[in-house]
Amino acid sequence: MSTVSRGFRGRRRPAAELPPGQYLVEDFPVLSAGPTPSIELEDWEFAITSETDEQRRWDWEGFQALPSETVTVDIHCVTHWSKLGTTWEGVSLDTLLEGLDTSAGFALVTSYGGYSTNLPLEDLTDGKAWIAFRYDGEDLEPEHGGPARLLVPHLYLWKSAKWVRGIQLLDQDEPGFWESLGYHNYGDPWQEQRFWGD
Repeated sequence: MSTVSRGFRGRRRPAAELPPGQYLVEDFPVLSAGPTPSIELEDWEFAITSETDEQRRWDWEGFQALPSETVTVDIHCVTHWSKLGTTWEGVSLDTLLEGLDTSAGFALVTSYGGYSTNLPLEDLTDGKAWIAFRYDGEDLEPEHGGPARLLVPHLYLWKSAKWVRGIQLLDQDEPGFWESLGYHNYGDPWQEQRFWGD
């Protein structure tokens, strides 16, 4: 005689914990503010400029020579989709900022193609952000921000600027592209900070 009732299939796995208003996707939707820029690796450059105009620059070869990390993180788009367990490889902002003398509290990230986004500097440090160049074991495709993009997984994905080219450290906050058009200045998915009034 069976001790398991007919139809019993074991315990259900709990639903993934998602920020409010989000739904899961298996694919990786492509959303951009404009056309995908074409960036040749020999022309690619990334710079960090402090509030005192101290600058660090890397070309593609120099950037690839930096120590990189592989991280697995969940990402959340302001358009309500979430993708769990995404795997990226990139250089931590902690590595890029190491030893840079700054009292700045904010960063303005700029991209090839003219896009920009702003973040508090503390959201880029302490293992919270990377300049990613590989996704799921492959070179980052241009439509997803390749050759390199910012990855700040604890904020909505628009803060993870595609086609990144530089970071300007600032004493005062300066809204970026979407922020100047009414998107929330911070963008915490767990607080549903999509727009200025949220």
